[in-house]
Amino acid sequence: MRDRHFYGGHHGFQPEFFAHLQGRRGPWGHGHGAGGGGGPRGQWGDWFGSPPPRAERGGVRYLVLDALSERPRHGYEVIQVIEERSRGSYRPSPGVIYPTLQMLEELGHARVVEQDNRKVYEITDAGRLDLDAHRDEVSDFYERFVEDSWETYVEDFGDIMKRLGRLFKMFRKAARRGSMSPKTLKTVADIIDDAARKIEAALDEDT
Repeated sequence: MRDRHFYGGHHGFQPEFFAHLQGRRGPWGHGHGAGGGGGPRGQWGDWFGSPPPRAERGGVRYLVLDALSERPRHGYEVIQVIEERSRGSYRPSPGVIYPTLQMLEELGHARVVEQDNRKVYEITDAGRLDLDAHRDEVSDFYERFVEDSWETYVEDFGDIMKRLGRLFKMFRKAARRGSMSPKTLKTVADIIDDAARKIEAALDEDT
């Protein structure tokens, strides 16, 4: 009888919803839940919108030239500069940066020099001309990160998601015990509706 109440259409609980509670689907399924691996983009992308901005294909070269425009750097330093200027939201991989540096060298926009007994890249005059012609692209890219994004508070989001996960576990245990009666479901629904209104009001205050 309790299964009829839990799955019954007039309560709005369908088998797909129960699958969420069991962790087979949704953000907590397949190892992508709060606290799981894959970093913030893998964990929260489906919940908080698309991933943070990345450099357009071909646009990375101008970010690299911009990093080299101040002083010669090796590849890892270029990665650090881009990460710092994007406020930690975009960190290009070595697999992107080193081929870009090689391409710039082939184009004559950067060259390898020795500094403190190590090889670094420095921008050439041709590279500066190329960068000057695309300064707006560099500025537009970094301006995307001027305001704080939700990723700045990824640990706080993680805590919220863990709390929601505990809530789902509580529902699952209650369903197994057979304590999800129509009266209880109505009470829980009222509590959730009230909480949703308060959360919505709090979010509106931030906008």
